[in-house]
Amino acid sequence: PTMHTDTLTLALWQTSFSPTPAEALKRLDAAARSARAQGAQLFITPEMALTGYAIGPERVAALAEPAHGPLAQAVAQIAQRHRITIVYGYPEHNPHGPPFNAIQAIGPDGTRLAHYRKTHRFGDMDRAQFSAGDAASQVFEWHGWRLGLLICYDVEFPETVRGLALQGADAVLVPTANMVPFDDVQRVLLPARALENSVYLAYANACGAEGHTRYNGQSCVLGPDGHPVAQATQDTTLLVAELNRAAL
Repeated sequence: PTMHTDTLTLALWQTSFSPTPAEALKRLDAAARSARAQGAQLFITPEMALTGYAIGPERVAALAEPAHGPLAQAVAQIAQRHRITIVYGYPEHNPHGPPFNAIQAIGPDGTRLAHYRKTHRFGDMDRAQFSAGDAASQVFEWHGWRLGLLICYDVEFPETVRGLALQGADAVLVPTANMVPFDDVQRVLLPARALENSVYLAYANACGAEGHTRYNGQSCVLGPDGHPVAQATQDTTLLVAELNRAAL
């Protein structure tokens, strides 16, 4: 039976990208252990956390896997080991074109709770590396909380968050790889999306550099009033925040 809770503790993993999926999984395991030790029930990685983001179309295609592939199985083992739900980003194999930029939520028992493919591609890099998803995000329920998934650029559009709010979302979880100099996303757009829809919004960003690309960190959890519940700087961190149903 589903357990209903009045609070939900999130951990956002603000991190630089690893050189290989094997290294990323090793670091994910350590971060998930730390998150659980701090009371987190749900752990969110950046966009494309397991492979890297600005790695070029050939590398993305070479690392792409189906939703139930080895990466998913490895994440499921980590989720089970630490009894925590993990929302992570990865490249999903597409038999009809470039891979999808995808995320999955894997529960503490290792089962898949939700899956989503990025629908809004940002800039030439996104369009060269990925196919666009063609389905709107669907809310899923976990411990009585109604949660929705979006990826990076998706959340900058009013319609995407409103679509989840109309499904009754309590919180929107957003793995991202936002770059320098786009700080206005965190400063202006995210508070607006949370406030205008009266939802929590959790934005887990990358930090550091990847080739010529620099990520701007500033991961955050925003309350349904648009004000920050927790806010990171630009450095590597594990940002832990508690959501409270009474604020909705």
